[in-house]
Amino acid sequence: MNAPLLRVEDLRTWIAGTDCDVRAVDGVSLDIERGETFALLGESGSGKSITALSIMRLLPDAGAIVSGRVMLDGLELTGLPERRMRDVRGRRVAMIFQEPGASLNPVMTVGDQVREVLDRHLGVRGEAADRRVLELFEAVGIPDPSRRLGEFPFQLSGGLKQRVMIACALACEPELLVADEPTTALDVTIQAQVLDLLRDIQRRTGMSMLLITHDLGVVSETAHRVAVMYAGEIVETASREAFFERPAHPYTNKLFASIPGSRSRAERLAVIRGTVPPLTRDFVGCRFADRCDRAWDRCRTTAPAVHRLDDGQTVRCHLYAPECVDMRGRPAAVPVLEPSPIVGATLSSQPLLETQDLKIHFPIRRGLFKRVVGHVKAVDGVSLTIPAGRTVALVGESGCGKTTVGKGIVQLLDAVGGTVRFEGADLANLDAATLRQRRRDFQIIFQDPFASLNPRMRVFEIVQEGMTALGVGGSAAERAARIDSLLEQVGLSAEMKYRYPHEFSGGQRQRIAIARALAVDPKLIVCDEPTSALDVSVQAQILNLLKDLQDRLGLAYLFITHNISVVEYLAHEVAVMYLGRIVEYGTVDEVLHAPKHPYTQALLSAVPAIEGGAGRGVIRLQGDMPSPAAPPPGCHFEPRCPKAMPECKAAYPGEIHLSTTQRVRCFLYPQK
Repeated sequence: MNAPLLRVEDLRTWIAGTDCDVRAVDGVSLDIERGETFALLGESGSGKSITALSIMRLLPDAGAIVSGRVMLDGLELTGLPERRMRDVRGRRVAMIFQEPGASLNPVMTVGDQVREVLDRHLGVRGEAADRRVLELFEAVGIPDPSRRLGEFPFQLSGGLKQRVMIACALACEPELLVADEPTTALDVTIQAQVLDLLRDIQRRTGMSMLLITHDLGVVSETAHRVAVMYAGEIVETASREAFFERPAHPYTNKLFASIPGSRSRAERLAVIRGTVPPLTRDFVGCRFADRCDRAWDRCRTTAPAVHRLDDGQTVRCHLYAPECVDMRGRPAAVPVLEPSPIVGATLSSQPLLETQDLKIHFPIRRGLFKRVVGHVKAVDGVSLTIPAGRTVALVGESGCGKTTVGKGIVQLLDAVGGTVRFEGADLANLDAATLRQRRRDFQIIFQDPFASLNPRMRVFEIVQEGMTALGVGGSAAERAARIDSLLEQVGLSAEMKYRYPHEFSGGQRQRIAIARALAVDPKLIVCDEPTSALDVSVQAQILNLLKDLQDRLGLAYLFITHNISVVEYLAHEVAVMYLGRIVEYGTVDEVLHAPKHPYTQALLSAVPAIEGGAGRGVIRLQGDMPSPAAPPPGCHFEPRCPKAMPECKAAYPGEIHLSTTQRVRCFLYPQK
């Protein structure tokens, strides 16, 4: 049997701290075969990225590999001098980082950054380098590659920056590609293109890949083998088939139970209580014991060994020890959560919010006198209705105008046309004082809670700020009591109110943002991608919280997202947006299970599926979304539509009602 391309043996990587060391990677062993995709799963803080950085020898200054070996085709990397490691890094092993914006050099054109890789490792310069860069840009799907060569990273979208990162990583056709969450921030259509590209290169070159992700759908469609990491250790390894058919470790089973979808709409998502334990302490028993529903005394006193199951599957758990086989059949001690009573919920068939033909355009100014030479039509005629106690999901690719709609609804952006009516009142016609008082009725939760929370303010000041500004909450003592109650309501302890935002995890910061929005008793909350960067376990906590609040308080949500499984779980109606306009609208079942618009069909076909994902038919869209500053004539989707007809170029299609709840803008469906 041939030796694996990469072998990691008992790797231990520690990060020096002020008081003690963080044992980020604590005894990890894994093999990656030639041509294999090996997926590494786990929550934030489990040590996945530090494992990847250890393999690449790119640890921060405070980090060090204290023991273990990393063998690349027989070459021991941990003891290699940095000068020789630079020859390996980029040439034989390359890495795609999670955040391309922070990884690309902001003062170099993207073309020069790829040329630098070719020059350093292959000695390719001049016209040969230019030709190779163009080939790479075309291969990764960058439109108009000759023009993009001279652009800087800030001129590119997140998806294009990620493709440039992939081009840099693949420039020298490495033997091993380490991909750290390569598709986390991408739309499903771009994600499908990127994953197809990686698979195609893998087939052509025999490249191996270490894929770090928390998206089980991506794992199902891409990986050959899977490892689950928790608190610095690998707790389970299996082939893809075994992993999805019979997950063994209690932690793995909890991850699967945390995934939202249509089947879980009527119930709460499973939540892994607590958080990953701090890796600064000595562990006596199982590291997952405090969060495990199946733990017993032995789990807290003895560290579990790794047990080998059928088909090469391994699991680090006492349940699989021969002497503990009787424990495996016992039911899990699942904590019973009493449903919260519905109080104050006022459901109504009358619309709470109604937008009619909403338009938000941004002027394009050029020249010395900054004259207006055009407009970016970010939102160009959007009509939505949201009743109290209901959730409308707004989905579409990045750049289609989803966030702009949300900001226009809460009056953070001025409309140039159309109306936004809240409880019958046209918000654009309200005077400043009246609008200020009405702001308590509608709030927004931004996509990045860290960027939207003031780093200089403590939690109680952040939550209290809106109450003070809008005169909500009564006296100072009453507001303090309300803040404590709100923090408890969103799953945080009252003692945390004296901390600053940087002292919390991403999921906890999102809870603070939710508490801030709830502090003024809103009736509508615009949720802008509130779970996009969260682990599935933390995402489940946030979704449960939002659903509970809707049940108890009758809140309405406009939920902006590109995560279709979240839409299936939380939403009642779905609006599909493309280039500033709604192209399809209907109930969740109508839009997600019987889509009519070709764009909706393409969007849904690109969503990674855990079940039945292999061999699915993905509808490939050509090119990128056109610029909203110069939309194409006729139907805006026509240049990319696989079903385009001559009339699609002549005029924008009118709205066709297919049922009392479903409507679509497409010439494929003639007016009845």
